[in-house]
Parts: sequence; C-alpha cells; structure tokens
Amino acid sequence: MAKTDTRTIANLLREYAHRTSLRGGNPYRTKAYLRAADSLTALSQPLDRIIAAGALTSIPGIGDAIADIVTKLHQTGTHPSLDKLREEVPAGVMELFAVPGLRPDKILKLHEALGVSSLAELETAAKEDRIRPVKGLGAALQTKILENLAIARSGQTQLHLHRAAALLEHAMASLQQEHPEFSRVEIAGEFRRGCELVSAFALVAQGKELAELADATLRVVVTDKKHFGARLLDATGSADHLTQLKRVATDKGFVLKGDGLYRGRKLVASATEEEIYDTLGLQFIEPELREGRDEIRRAASHELPALVRDQDLRGILHSHTTASDGTETLEAMAEATRKRGFEYFGVADHSQSAHYAGGLSLQEITEQHREADRLNRRYGEKFRILKGIEADILADGSLDYPDDVLEQFDFVVASVHSRFKLPKKEQTDRLIEAIGNPRTTIIGHMTGRQLLRRPGYDLDIAKVLRACAKFGVAVEVNAHPWRLDLDWRWHQEALDYGCMFSINPDAHSIRELDYMHWGVEMARKGGVPAKRVLNAMRLPALLSHLAKRKRTSKRISRPRATAREAVL
Repeated sequence: MAKTDTRTIANLLREYAHRTSLRGGNPYRTKAYLRAADSLTALSQPLDRIIAAGALTSIPGIGDAIADIVTKLHQTGTHPSLDKLREEVPAGVMELFAVPGLRPDKILKLHEALGVSSLAELETAAKEDRIRPVKGLGAALQTKILENLAIARSGQTQLHLHRAAALLEHAMASLQQEHPEFSRVEIAGEFRRGCELVSAFALVAQGKELAELADATLRVVVTDKKHFGARLLDATGSADHLTQLKRVATDKGFVLKGDGLYRGRKLVASATEEEIYDTLGLQFIEPELREGRDEIRRAASHELPALVRDQDLRGILHSHTTASDGTETLEAMAEATRKRGFEYFGVADHSQSAHYAGGLSLQEITEQHREADRLNRRYGEKFRILKGIEADILADGSLDYPDDVLEQFDFVVASVHSRFKLPKKEQTDRLIEAIGNPRTTIIGHMTGRQLLRRPGYDLDIAKVLRACAKFGVAVEVNAHPWRLDLDWRWHQEALDYGCMFSINPDAHSIRELDYMHWGVEMARKGGVPAKRVLNAMRLPALLSHLAKRKRTSKRISRPRATAREAVL
C-alpha cells in the first residue's frame, strides 16, 4: 500500500484522539494526540525522511508511543486500534468535535439517544427542539449548539496564535536543519500579519536557487537576496492589501509582481519591503496593518502611527494569584514580572461574587493588601505591586463591592462574567453603568468572546467605546490567546473616540505573563500607538494618573441613570 501523506496522517491522528475520548479515557492522552497532529501539519520536510532518520520524537508533542502510531499510520494508512474504534461509531460523528463546548460524553449521548451522526443532523435536531428534552443534554446545550455551529464550520483548520507560534518555530528550525545553505528564514502569511487565528503557515527562505514548496498548510518560498523583500511582501499578504498596492503601482507607472516592482522591464525595487513602499511614495506599512482597509491611503499621506511594541510596556494591570483562581502566589507573580523587566505588577484577583473562581472576601482583600505592602517595602523604588481587583459587573451594572471597598484599590478592572444572554440594550446599559462608576479604571475583555469557543455577547460596542472615552476608562486588550478582546477591528474607532487602552495578559500563572506579546500584536493590528496605552506609562506617570482618578472618585456620586444618558 502507498505510504500516506503527512496531512492525511495528521487527520487520522485527530480521528484516533477523538474516538479514544468517546470511550471516556484519559483526557490528557487525547490532548497529546491532538497536539501531535497539529505539529505534523507544520512540518517543513517530508515525513518519510523524518521517519527514516528516526527523528519523529524531535517533533514537538511526539514521544515514543505516538511515534509508533504515526509510523504505523504512515506505512499502512491505518492502525489496528483505530480500526477497532471505527466499529463503535460512524465516521460522521467525528464532525461533532468541531462544535465548541461539546464534550465527548455529550457527543456520544447525542449519537446514542438521537442518532446524530453529522453536523447537518445535529443542526436539524437542535432546530427541531429534540435535544432539549433528553436527560443529560437539555435546553442550555441545545442553545449552545445552535450558537456555535457557525464557529464549527469556519474554524476547523484554525489555530490560536500561541499554538501557531510553537509550530512555526519548529518548522523554521527543521527547515534550517534540513537546508543549512539557507542564510535567512522569515515567517510570512497570516501569522506575520498578527491575525488572531492562523489557518496556514508561510515561510520565506534566502537561498541560491528559486523554488516554492507547498502543501495545504505550509508554504515555503525560496528566493535569493535580490528578490527577498518582494517575495516576503507577496507571501505576507493580505490579498486585499496586495491588490490595492498593485493598483497604486499601476497608477504611478509601475508594475508590482511577486518578485519585485518594475518600470517597464526594469526591476526598480525588490531587495526589501521598505524599498518597495518608498519607491511608491508610501510610508512603510507594518505587516499587522496589511488588511486592505485604509492603510494605503494613510500611508500615502504619511499618517500611520508608530505602533506600540513589546518594549514600550512598563507593567501589567490584570493578573491573578492563588488568592482567587491563579496557580502562583502574589510574591511569585510579582517577582516573575520584575524579572521580565517590568516596573509594576497590578494584581487583579476575582471579586466576591465569582464563587467559581475563589473571589476575594473583605478579609482576603485586607490580607492581600498587607502582603503587597510588605513586598513593596522590600522592593523600594525599584518595583511596585499595585493593588487591584477584577470586579464583576453585576446585572444592573453595579460593581461587586461597595464604594468604600473599591476605594481601597489602586485600580479596578470591571468585567462581565455572568448573564451573557441579556438583550443587547440591557447588556450595553449594564457595561455603560459600570464604566460610569468613577472607581472603574479599565473595562476588562469587553465582549466576552472566546476564539473558536463562543462569540461575544450582544453589545452596542460603539456606544460602549464612546462611554469609555467620555469617562476616561481604558479599554482592555486582553492578551490571552483564547480571548484577544477587544477585537482589533474596533481599535481604530476607539482611537477616534479618544479611548485609552490597557494591554493585559489576564495571567493565571507565571507562564501566562508572556501572553502580553499577543496583546501587543492585537493592538498593533488595530493601529494603536504606545501613547494611547495605559500601561506604557512609566510608574510615576501611572501612579499620578491613578491618584487623580481616585481623587475624582471620592468627589463624584453619580445617579444610576446618568452614565447611560451621558452617551446617548
């Protein structure tokens, strides 16, 4: 039998993982199979060569056991255990794993109780109200299925940024190992543009011979030094940006091709992207902005801002500790933040209504503040722990502590964690009421979306942004790769209204502090400059800003309807 191609093997491994999970086995084993399948899709060299070299275990997520499974799948196109598992449920049931929030036990129940064996049959069952009456399924699951079917159909091949980054890092390393003659390898495509989800990988390599290697997931463009910039530009995209750029070139008497910018037959710019944009009379357009919106018009007028960078951020203003649902102590999180070069760490554990997340009681607030004071005495002027809270926005828009408690904090992140299904007007009024509270500093993960899991709640985002601008409340760019909320497509409108931003990792562990980078990527994609980011302020400036807001909050007592009326 002919050996199976890499993408097919990855799909077979995913099927193996899903079928195993239907048996109620170890969920970590299922996740390991899925991670290994993702790693296979990012290979930059033929799988048969890797197997022949005995190097399968060098691929991220593939140990000896999975390597044996992959080898068998490659040699025969199947596996004895997979064949046995296939006898238990039809192939179409595997489609249901694409629906966010649909666990293996629920999938099995849907198949056994209702005969559901495909996404189409699942949708029909939900629309016909046949899921709601089944014990163990119910109305909530039926509603979630109807909401998430669109995500299932659109996101089956997409990866979150942090996962895509790990696979691309391995792809680059393996490409350079296989081709030591490549003097330079750069990431292109969706990842370079900072897209919040990545469906295909692209690399551009500098070598002596021109070539292009591509499959359904990974594209490798090999070019020489003379044409590197043009090839990188072309492989980065987006298609809309390149179409508009070619139109500009034509209007100015040039022709933009994949290998460079020409005037007639003469190649006039190709070595660097900067050279191409400059020859066209355009300000350099950062990759994150290349989506075919208005970036070329603004570049022609030299109106593009200097985008925020990782090194512009001076501190963190939304992270959790063991006091609520984090995995590290306040001291450990603060020290890890300090070692990363930041000037301040803003702890923002959950508030008292968040029972599911160990929200802080009044006594626990006192204890945490005492600990912060102790650590700050040790740090002196070198570093500061700021006392914050992630206060739940209750259904009526009030915050989850009385005013006298809220005033004890240096800052307050106000977030929605419940009642996602409120009607649009009520949800909008709820957020505006919280924003109008003079003790609110930052509005956290504004829409509540989770990428590939759930859409954001129904909200008049423009009205909420106008409220943030009016009351001086920063809009969070939640850097957790499952959130990346607020969506970058709203950032320019927020800037136009006059909003400030705050880029935060929503970290629950030391490792997650590094999610800050993905928030920077989203802010860059939205066109945000450092001067409009709250935590790009140096510590003295931020302390002055926070102190001013606290003085204002002590003077203001706003009637409930005033905040909503102010932005109508």
